[in-house]
Amino acid sequence: MSHKHHNNNPFKNSENIAEDSKQNESSENTPSDETANSKSETDDELQKKYDDLNQQYLRLAADFDNYRKRQEHEREELLKFGTENALKKMIEVLDNFERGKKALENVEDCQKVKESFDLVHKQVFDALSKLGLEVIETEGKEFDPNFHDAVMQTPTSEHPEHTIISELQKGYKMGDKILRPALVNVATSKE
Repeated sequence: MSHKHHNNNPFKNSENIAEDSKQNESSENTPSDETANSKSETDDELQKKYDDLNQQYLRLAADFDNYRKRQEHEREELLKFGTENALKKMIEVLDNFERGKKALENVEDCQKVKESFDLVHKQVFDALSKLGLEVIETEGKEFDPNFHDAVMQTPTSEHPEHTIISELQKGYKMGDKILRPALVNVATSKE
């Protein structure tokens, strides 16, 4: 009896079923083979998408590099153009200095020298003004540390506190940019 029971072992039957299924898999195309084929197709599609994206990235990187180089070139050209214009304006001033120097070689009249000097000074200032140079206002104005540098303070009752009494050196700006602050003497309260 035990012998019959041994033949009806449920594990033995499952082993036979597993062997049969292995034989069937090797003889037919199974769903797992189809999955492998579709997987390789998916890999090809992913590779194609990757290659496309990589090409797009490379084109964008090249476009950006070209843009950066163009911008740098344009900036250099603008700086060169600005310097060129400034030099052209200053050449005219230099010409007048040379004319004045020649004209004053034999002049004894101080008034004539003063007039020539004033004329050239005005021309220099006009040329620089055309380039955007502005004088910072000082005397009688309230002290502003953004525009003025207080190198002296004078206690006085003649001027309101923090008012600029005198200018020791002119200050200049170009638009909102301070090129050089004005050196000033500022009124303080008398104690």
